[in-house]
Amino acid sequence: MSLYPGVPYEYSAVAHGLVFTAGACPLDDHGAVVNPGDYEAQAKHTAENLLAALHQHSVGAESLLKTTVFVAAQERNDLVRVWDVVAPLLGRAPSTLLGVAFLGYPGQLVEIEAIARVR
Repeated sequence: MSLYPGVPYEYSAVAHGLVFTAGACPLDDHGAVVNPGDYEAQAKHTAENLLAALHQHSVGAESLLKTTVFVAAQERNDLVRVWDVVAPLLGRAPSTLLGVAFLGYPGQLVEIEAIARVR
């Protein structure tokens, strides 16, 4: 599965009963960042993109073993805003929440990568 047509890498891979994902991004079907400036909307869209990628391997949030959530923010409050959106969608797998200076796409505020088990 790729993020959108033309993306230069695979979005996920399976090895040894595990699904490894590239960072899910708040991108639409054309590769454009959705909802620039809106942490909560981008967090929701990013989590939904991650879950869609997992679904391609017939797994869901219940199969997550580890997530890393990256937030382009300078204030802790912005990290918490993102966490409050993604936590109910992704469940209680171990997770790292990181504030970073910037992410790969202009206007991108959130990215989530994951490892899940294949049932």
